[in-house]
Amino acid sequence: MTTYAPLDIPEDGKLAQNITHFARALRKAGLPIGPGRVIDAIRAVQAAGFSERVDFYWTLHACFVSRPEERVIYEQVFRLFWRDPKYLDHMMSLLLPSIQGLQEDRQAQAAEKRAAEALLDGVDRDIPKPPGDAKAEDSQIEIDASTTMSAEERLKTLDFELMSVEEMAEAKRMLARLSLPVQPLKTRRSVAALHGPQIDLRRTLRASLRTGGEVQRLALKAPRKRWPNLVVICDISGSMSQYSRMVLHFIHAVANRKGQGWAKVHAFTFGTRLTNISRHLHNRDVDAGLKLAGAEAQDWSGGTRIGACLHDFNRDWSRRVLGQGAVVLLITDGLDRDDTGLLAAEAERLHLSCRRLIWLNPLLRWEGFAPKARGVRALLPHCDAFRASHSIASLQALGQAISDPGDAGEKARLMRQLTAG
Repeated sequence: MTTYAPLDIPEDGKLAQNITHFARALRKAGLPIGPGRVIDAIRAVQAAGFSERVDFYWTLHACFVSRPEERVIYEQVFRLFWRDPKYLDHMMSLLLPSIQGLQEDRQAQAAEKRAAEALLDGVDRDIPKPPGDAKAEDSQIEIDASTTMSAEERLKTLDFELMSVEEMAEAKRMLARLSLPVQPLKTRRSVAALHGPQIDLRRTLRASLRTGGEVQRLALKAPRKRWPNLVVICDISGSMSQYSRMVLHFIHAVANRKGQGWAKVHAFTFGTRLTNISRHLHNRDVDAGLKLAGAEAQDWSGGTRIGACLHDFNRDWSRRVLGQGAVVLLITDGLDRDDTGLLAAEAERLHLSCRRLIWLNPLLRWEGFAPKARGVRALLPHCDAFRASHSIASLQALGQAISDPGDAGEKARLMRQLTAG
């Protein structure tokens, strides 16, 4: 157990209190910060000093940020807490309902909203104010929700990337209740049935031997049914990180819910390399399972090489997991700058190896989405269905694409654009 020497803190305690409050805001915004990191941060600031704002920023950054995707949230919380004297007014304006145009940096917008909610949580309590903060007057926000949809219906259509920490936690609970049913497959083998469509001649003749060759009853048979495998190949590059986490929460629920029909559920992640995380999805604790999966997939939030990773899957795993009519979910935005010839060839091979290949792309949330990217143009002809995956509602509709062989989603419309271009 780690022990810490007594801290040499100024008598007024302002520095330690403000760093503690800052760490509490980061934790509410989603960063895994415990008491040990807070103590380390106070000691680090005392050792490095805080006369320069840049030094102070990077000293706390070294103590509180451990993953690349946490940098944006840290930057927003730091700016609102330590640099903006009117941070409270700014945060309240962020949380008020408003109609805004689409912004170029949606990830920064979502991080800023999480920072605002984290800092606003508990402002009416006895919490030391950040340096330079003016005394804020008590205020109330009254919102007329009579003409708005319910919170749950709104959450179903909200983009995963724009969710706050509280909305994301509720979305995960909703995803855990979703199901992904599938119809069983008919095999060439048959089983005895009371009302089968075919006559079982062998069983009928054997039964007639007991009555001297007289056929008293026709034995019937029906095709044997079995359940297919579900194979998920999920892009975890920087542009897909937030969507991948939510989709994997959904797949974890599918893998651990009995009675849905899937024989086995296999999951793979890829960025710059392919990683098999199937065993982690069978962990009962979804957070622990995804944490282990993230630790094994070292390329999380990095670059992407879709063609090379699909090649590795086809070479090493396709014969093991794609047999007997497996359904494949390919989750990626298709933004790949590698050789599109390799990507098209491996996508075609994957399509020929499975019963259905369903491509889930969060970019379909844009109404004006068109197949202009080279990776999208290479992948689109080789999928059976092309659907969005940016919200809870889009994942709910996924069951239709799996159960209906004729459902192609947006593929037909985009293929017309592709051939016309």
